[in-house]
Amino acid sequence: MTGRIGKENQAFKYIMNNFNHERLSGIIHAVRFSRELFRDAILHAHQREAFGKTLIHNQVVRYKLANMSRRIEATQGWLYDLVYQIKMMPKEQQLLRLGGPTALLKAQATKLFEFCAREASQIFGGLSYTRTGKAERVERLYRDVRVWAIGGGSEEVMLDLGIRQQIKIAQLMGAKL
Repeated sequence: MTGRIGKENQAFKYIMNNFNHERLSGIIHAVRFSRELFRDAILHAHQREAFGKTLIHNQVVRYKLANMSRRIEATQGWLYDLVYQIKMMPKEQQLLRLGGPTALLKAQATKLFEFCAREASQIFGGLSYTRTGKAERVERLYRDVRVWAIGGGSEEVMLDLGIRQQIKIAQLMGAKL
C-alpha cells in the first residue's frame, strides 16, 4: 500500500520547512557547545599555573576569553530573536521570511563553535589533544565541530541561501536592486 504524507505538490515546502527546524537544532547545539568550551577554558585559566601565576592573569588569555564571550552572547541574542519570530509569526510566513536568517545564523553559530573550540584548545595547550583528562571535552568538540558545520547545509551554502533570501524578500517588498 502506498500513501501520501501531507498535501499533493507540497513536498518541497515540507522538506524546506524541516530544514529550518534541523538548522535551528544545530544552532542551539553549536551555541551550547561554545558555552561549554568557554566554561572549560575559563575554569582551566583560573586553575593552571604558568610562570608563577594562573593563566587568567595573562592578557592574551583574557583576550581569548573575552572574544569567546562576546561572540557567544551576540549569537545567543540572535538565536533568541529568531526563536521569538518563529513563535510569533504565522507558519505560512516563516518559510519565506525565516529561511534566510536561519541559514545565516546557522553559519554564524558553527563559525562561533569552531572559533571557541580553537581558542579553548589554545588555552588548554597540549592537554587539548588527549582523549581523556581535563581537556577531554575540548578535544572531542574540536574533533566534532566540522560535522556540525556541514550537517544541515555547509557554511558556504548557508551564507549563499541567506543572502539570496534577503534579496528575494527585499524585492518582494519593492526594493529596487
